[in-house]
Amino acid sequence: MAARDSRFIQPSPTRDDVRHSVIAGSWYPGDPRMLKAEISGFLDDVPPQSLRGELVGLVAPHAGYMYSGQVAAYAYTQLRGLDISRVALVSPVHRVYPGRFAVTDKAYYETPLGLVPVDVELVHGVERYVQLNRVSQDMEHSLEIQLPFLQHVLGDFTLAPIMMGDQDWDSAAQLGQALAETIAKDRVLLVASTDLSHFHSYEVAVQLDHKVLDRVTAYDPEGLARTLATHKGEACGGGPVVAVMVAAQKLGANRAVLLKYMNSGDVTGDRSSVVGYAAAALLRS
Repeated sequence: MAARDSRFIQPSPTRDDVRHSVIAGSWYPGDPRMLKAEISGFLDDVPPQSLRGELVGLVAPHAGYMYSGQVAAYAYTQLRGLDISRVALVSPVHRVYPGRFAVTDKAYYETPLGLVPVDVELVHGVERYVQLNRVSQDMEHSLEIQLPFLQHVLGDFTLAPIMMGDQDWDSAAQLGQALAETIAKDRVLLVASTDLSHFHSYEVAVQLDHKVLDRVTAYDPEGLARTLATHKGEACGGGPVVAVMVAAQKLGANRAVLLKYMNSGDVTGDRSSVVGYAAAALLRS
């Protein structure tokens, strides 16, 4: 039996060491068996896809699983069979402004599937290049919502959880550079958490969303930032997508593949006011 990675062998955490789940039982099931079954069902419904190249990063949506879980599964099924034990996850901020960039001051994230250790080495590495404000409490669903998928597919992993309060091009480019410099030749998965346009008609949403997705699949992070800044497209996590694209590109990624696009109208049947979701893979050919 192989020895367990020492990064996962931790003293018993106290309650104050843990960033407790704020959306279990609402945005996704709070019961671990139900949660595993739901994620397994989503993953099993993804048809086989053959991607050319080495996976460097993913883009995944962050709505409640009933709305975007199936789209997220198109991203996370790409991790099956891969040996990945470190993840840098970049999310937007929806509630309290934590400064330009922020990270929890806790040692673990909690979901019904267990605890995810914060990767202190990665976080400190990023801090050599940009300031990360420490937050003791946060309600950020867009970061937490990704964790059960990662736990289910990867098992044990450590997490660098970075929240972006500012999403302009300069901020995203600096964070992307910091991530690339920190990761260097280490095997770290990059993940960007984003939804697309919000509360337009189905037809308008599809047009706006594809303005964003066209820049992603063209592997044009600066063009994506410009599209968002000029309101030709919308993405509540546009900054994280740009930052992860920049980081992945500096690590050799040169191709982006759209894995799935849907919006809430495809799920609920109500096309009058929808939210867009997409999954994408960033690849090194």
